[in-house]
Amino acid sequence: MIDKGEYSFSTCWNSKKHTNGRDMVEEIKGLGFRYVELNYNVTEEMMRTIEPMIDKGEIGISSVHNVFPFINDEDYDTDSVMLGFDDEEKRKRSVELLIRSMAYANRYGAKAVVVHPGEVPFAYNIDLDLKKLYQDHGRESAAYQALWQNMMERREQLSPRYTKRIQDSLDEVSDYAAKKGWAIALGIETRSRSYQMPTLMEAKTICDNLEGSPVRLWYDIGHAMMMDRMGLYDNLKELEEVKRYIYGVHIHETLGLSDHWCPYVHSKDPHYFDHFLEAIDMAEVKVYELKAVCQPDEIDESHRLITSKIAARKGQ
Repeated sequence: MIDKGEYSFSTCWNSKKHTNGRDMVEEIKGLGFRYVELNYNVTEEMMRTIEPMIDKGEIGISSVHNVFPFINDEDYDTDSVMLGFDDEEKRKRSVELLIRSMAYANRYGAKAVVVHPGEVPFAYNIDLDLKKLYQDHGRESAAYQALWQNMMERREQLSPRYTKRIQDSLDEVSDYAAKKGWAIALGIETRSRSYQMPTLMEAKTICDNLEGSPVRLWYDIGHAMMMDRMGLYDNLKELEEVKRYIYGVHIHETLGLSDHWCPYVHSKDPHYFDHFLEAIDMAEVKVYELKAVCQPDEIDESHRLITSKIAARKGQ
């Protein structure tokens, strides 16, 4: 087991296999992590056994993932219009839920709340069809390109409207946090579906317009790789433009359009992930967000490669 130092580990790896919060966190501690990110599947019941661990300093909380703790309501799950709802009551409820997540983050001494801010709404999950066409026929196929164009026309038409509404909602939350004196970043996360927000440039727009607020970019590396492959944006090029906005990172690698794999280890590519080492190194909060099939030895090896490569880049 390697001591993972300042790196944190998301409970998305094992939250679905545990009902007892302490057991879940102890398993993560067993991987060598001193910090965890509490994801949106963690329940209030699980927190009853985790809170004493936090109070005693047995574990540190790097971040919580909105909506936290878990609520059983599809309107406000991880894939919803969320802070961009046209329905004002739903939008206000989304704002209240984000404030609730921030309150928990403050209580637990976390540095950030990870936020899925919203999406351009479609009548159905068009991204699912796009991914199937991509896998069956390829990105350059006529079928993929036709559906992609259909999706992009609506996305580009409505993006300014939803960007503005998300921005206004984040502004409300930021004002509330300032009045409370909370020093917690709001990290708007790069997403895994092509109609979801923000793209890197949408995130830049929001951060620029809310300069001086706690709103920053949460760079999910695997999701950004996936969106680059699908054609939504040029990840490596635009990463150079948004690096200074990054507060936190979700560390994982994408194989094709399948995400949350251990970098380097599962792709067997010893070099491509190097593009993201600078972003990881400069991020205030560094969180591994891996799927349940990732094994402890694979997690160790991935971490060893990442940290040794970062040290070599810095001449250490």
